[in-house]
Amino acid sequence: MLNQRSPRAIMAQIIKQIICIGMTLVVILPILLTVFAALKTRGDMVNTSPLLLPPLDRITLENFETVLGNKYLWIGFKNTLIILAVSLIFNVLLGTITAYIIERFNFRGKKIVVGLFFAGMLVPTFVTEIARFKIINSLGLYNTLGAPIVIYIASDLMQLYIYRQFISTIPQALDESALLDGCNYFQLFGRIIFPLLAPATATVVIIKAITIINDMYIPYLYMPKNKLRTLTTFLMDYANAQQGSWQSLAAGIVIIMLPTILIYVFFQRYILAGVAAGAVKE
Repeated sequence: MLNQRSPRAIMAQIIKQIICIGMTLVVILPILLTVFAALKTRGDMVNTSPLLLPPLDRITLENFETVLGNKYLWIGFKNTLIILAVSLIFNVLLGTITAYIIERFNFRGKKIVVGLFFAGMLVPTFVTEIARFKIINSLGLYNTLGAPIVIYIASDLMQLYIYRQFISTIPQALDESALLDGCNYFQLFGRIIFPLLAPATATVVIIKAITIINDMYIPYLYMPKNKLRTLTTFLMDYANAQQGSWQSLAAGIVIIMLPTILIYVFFQRYILAGVAAGAVKE
């Protein structure tokens, strides 16, 4: 005998489907509008609906050629890559070491230290912006690549949470066995613990990379020089009201958006695995 679903259950399922479709459209529609705009000429930007592609015979790639031919795009790639590489290296090193010490060792004031770390995560950035700007300026880092690097390393302590959750799943018996075999704490961490943190490290690297690549506020505020442009501040050339080249802006957004999308698509399973690690303990 077939199970018949009640009208209430059917209606609930329909509502769920509508909500899912609506959320998908909220994510996909802006991307489609940007791609459509990047394929239009200046005239088609005015004469055609934003929701439609231009006629096939008027689809153009000139906007992409214009953006790819701009020297500041490649300067932005270089600067973004430098900031990204240095920030990620220090985030991983400092994050793993700090998380390991907090998770494995008991010391006086540990609860206070942990509380301060997580309190820092709760304080909105704009509240401390004036103090942070003064610190960066007093260190002589204003208008240098060091300014965003220091900020990305010092702020956003999300990696501590991920690493602590992951380390909590590693049995302490493993540490004790290594110490009995003659390892010191540096060898224990470098040869055993750090390699085991690879899934969590992949998660941190992916999330941090996407955040840094997409950030416009910090590079714009702390590095106004043309030679220090990043990918996001490079787009501001095309957003300038005097130029009004919205189709070129759309092409630039598509070009800069591709690396972020590819990173997420290829490594999303590591994000889910790393965030979920430690959620369930046996």
